[in-house]
Amino acid sequence: MLRRDFALSLLATGAALPALAQRVAPKEGSEYLRLGKPVPVEAPAGKVEVVEFFAYSCIHCFNFEPLLQDWEKRRPEGAVLRRVPVAFSPAFVPMQRLYYTLEAMNLVERLHAEVFKAIHVERLPLTTPAPITDWVVKQGVDRAKFSEIFNHADTQKKAERAAALQDAYGVEGTPALGVAGRYYVPGQGPKTLTIANWLIMEARKA
Repeated sequence: MLRRDFALSLLATGAALPALAQRVAPKEGSEYLRLGKPVPVEAPAGKVEVVEFFAYSCIHCFNFEPLLQDWEKRRPEGAVLRRVPVAFSPAFVPMQRLYYTLEAMNLVERLHAEVFKAIHVERLPLTTPAPITDWVVKQGVDRAKFSEIFNHADTQKKAERAAALQDAYGVEGTPALGVAGRYYVPGQGPKTLTIANWLIMEARKA
């Protein structure tokens, strides 16, 4: 798990999915946390929002991504996934803006996992605007259009809202999940998704 303090030093240096719900209820306070104050969700009425807090620079997020993609294909009925890039310091902001630019250009499905691969397999320093833009252009994306959205005030506002949501959930490490605006699940393995599935069922009951 990429924790806040470790993440700062990192940036400075440049399975089979479990069943939909576990049989025994997860332990509140240790396996998940109930938020003291619910946070707003963007999911439509009747849907349960699952937020993945991630950072492109986080190796554990890179390893978690295939599990999350598999979960998304099999997610419980009524659940919707929303990815939120974190910012433990201003150094994370370019990576936040990268994600939201890909989202605005409908490129998440094609390039989201490729960003992780570029950073953690190819060891490319995609943490500042120039290398990010050069890499995206090499993927066949129009430079001018990407730069326009990447530098737009709306993209920066999305990054700021992501940081505010991260604080509202009390995110201290990545990857982590927020469920229904009420629960926080730290962790990075299949069990994290099993707990999330259980909380989704609880949220639907409520």
